[in-house]
Amino acid sequence: MNTEQGFKTLTPAEWQASMLNQVAYIKPVLENGQRAFAIYAADGTQLAIISDRETAFRAVRDHELEPVSVH
Repeated sequence: MNTEQGFKTLTPAEWQASMLNQVAYIKPVLENGQRAFAIYAADGTQLAIISDRETAFRAVRDHELEPVSVH
């Protein structure tokens, strides 16, 4: 049986478009000299800066997205 049957190879643009409404990236940043966590959409657009990691993850999940940690 061919396990690859039915799978389509996606271009980078197609892959990005498929993920836009599914994930958000959380990255530690410095904001006014204080550690904070920036939330980014899959296309790299900054959505928010939140003071703690747990709240950032909760905010992403509250918007029905899957949080992904970026270092």
